[in-house]
Amino acid sequence: MTGAGAALRERLPLWAQARCGLAPRTLAALAAVLVVAVVFAVQHFWTGRPQSVRAPEMVSEGAPAAVPKATAGSGAPGRPRQPAGAGPTGASAARIVVDVSGKVRSPGIQRLPAGSRVADALRAAGGIKAGVDAVGLNRARVLTDGEQVVVGEPPAPQSAVGGGATPAGGTGPPTGAAAAPVSLSTATAEQLNTLPGVGPVLAQHIIDYRTQHGGFGSVGELREVNGIGDRRFSDLQPLVQP
Repeated sequence: MTGAGAALRERLPLWAQARCGLAPRTLAALAAVLVVAVVFAVQHFWTGRPQSVRAPEMVSEGAPAAVPKATAGSGAPGRPRQPAGAGPTGASAARIVVDVSGKVRSPGIQRLPAGSRVADALRAAGGIKAGVDAVGLNRARVLTDGEQVVVGEPPAPQSAVGGGATPAGGTGPPTGAAAAPVSLSTATAEQLNTLPGVGPVLAQHIIDYRTQHGGFGSVGELREVNGIGDRRFSDLQPLVQP
């Protein structure tokens, strides 16, 4: 180094004198480290920069909702078709079973919706045969489950237990009254239960009385049975016999 260079170096600060005193290979290494540091700084800044985010698309409030297309036999348009395995619910699912017999074209068991009338049962049975007198038939009467409708023929004899047959000219469902008077001396507890106002307890009282007295000599003896008052006796008198 020349004398001018040495004089200039002595005037520099200590950090500059140390920098100038480094070998070229050391300076090159420092420069490479500096470049690498700059690259990392630039990469870190680039990846951390704020980025614009696209807002999600909003569905317009006035846009109509998609309506499923109606299929054949599905009913009203726009209403989804009911699955094949699903049955009717509510009142539409209730059904009754009636027996239509007598002078109809197709007598037999008929299954009808609840609330059906005699006219519906006759229609299901094919209608009344020609020439049959059905003047006394109440076709507007509401049917009950398990009922029998007899057309154009006298009803089957009803036992004291109570039958389910309804004559063609009947005006209502059958009551529990027997067609013939009930014998107080021979009737079973079930037969006595068909009488109006007589339940299992009173029927047993009647049976106990006839067992103690060897039967009933007259209908009037019914007054002596425990639980038979004047009013109940007046209701039972035309329906029973000794």
